Amino acid sequence: MVKEKFISIKEAMKKGSGKVAVRGWIYRERGSKELIFIVLRDSSEIIQCVFKKDKFKKQWKDIDALQVEASIEVKGTIRKDKRAPTDYEIEADKIEIIGESHEFPIQKDLNEELLGDRRHLWLRSRKMVALMKIRSSYIQARDEFFKKKGFYRFDAPILQPTQSEGGSTVFEVDYYGNKVYLAQTWQLYGEAAVFALEKVYNMGPTFRAEKSKTSRHLSEFWMAETEVAWWKLGEITEFAKEEIKYCIVKTVKECAKELRFLGQNTQKILEITKKKWPTIKYRDALKILKEKDKINIKFGKDLRTIEEQKLMQHFDTPVVITHYPKKIMAFYKPKDPKKTDEALGFDMLAPGCGLEIVGGSERSLDIKEMSENLKEEGEKPEDYKFYFDLRKYGSVPHSGYGVGIERVLQWICGTDSIKDVIPFPRTMMRWKP
Repeated sequence: MVKEKFISIKEAMKKGSGKVAVRGWIYRERGSKELIFIVLRDSSEIIQCVFKKDKFKKQWKDIDALQVEASIEVKGTIRKDKRAPTDYEIEADKIEIIGESHEFPIQKDLNEELLGDRRHLWLRSRKMVALMKIRSSYIQARDEFFKKKGFYRFDAPILQPTQSEGGSTVFEVDYYGNKVYLAQTWQLYGEAAVFALEKVYNMGPTFRAEKSKTSRHLSEFWMAETEVAWWKLGEITEFAKEEIKYCIVKTVKECAKELRFLGQNTQKILEITKKKWPTIKYRDALKILKEKDKINIKFGKDLRTIEEQKLMQHFDTPVVITHYPKKIMAFYKPKDPKKTDEALGFDMLAPGCGLEIVGGSERSLDIKEMSENLKEEGEKPEDYKFYFDLRKYGSVPHSGYGVGIERVLQWICGTDSIKDVIPFPRTMMRWKP
């Protein structure tokens, strides 16, 4: 259609004047007998295009019939216009209709259920575009962080022979007549890798069959994990803080516009990364809840969502909580030799919302203790032979953690639900599209 090279709408706006050729999808359209205004979108931005009837007499009927989400190519002259949605406007000289669209099924005021049914189309909304850009930026920042730190990426199987985070939350799969499970974590295989590579990281799909319908749970999500040889609890917790800070700063700088579109204060987010993030013990958290919120929790119980939210109302930065009760921890989390009812593990909670965004620990080296823990959970220790082998041949102290990417994004984007920050959410009630 045009000799000019197609450029993105953002590039056209940066050019500011002169002839341009752009293409995309109709975001909004309105018109009269003599003028039609089409707001065009591509992945970079939106821009208003003006079509005058006297220039398009032969195509006027077709242009007037265009509906939301039709795809078109436009050639014209761009100029600044403060009345336009993004301060620029293209006066069109030529148009080519690429793909028609009729009665696009995403309308205003659709409820969450209907938007979920049409998720494949809802992804085109400006809100979802902003969220997916932020997600992409955050994940790319994480890869950059670990490469700078000298880590190796290490991938693990999705189909695994054992559970690792609780047998009641596994998805069972028939594997050629054998029983296997969708991965609850990369960790057990990451631990195998540290005896070869010492510092490894990964990001992969993670599956938890939790019968939960809350705004912070998914049945399939992406866990960003790391494992390091030689490190103890204090080292791994500080490193986790460093990682989250780095990724947030990078993401805010790259996606400030998108975050502002979502109503977030980017300066406030950056200020959080400049502060010291405290580390407290589980027992200290119980004291805070008792003294400030009149909530009395006995040692030995895990913190529920409401208690995490209450606790984090008292902090303006993430907080690392260590030394949870040993009896409620996973089998591989060791007891503290100085206080045996506590485990050498940690969670990181986000301020205000109380979302658990990181969970990790030192890893137990005691085969006998882990075997007993597994028996208590109804598991067969012999199924973990490969894992116990790691302790038999040159074992060393090591630690690791997992970051719930969607939880971090829910926090920094300020979304009501974790389902907003993943392209196609999978929950107890949602398995399609």
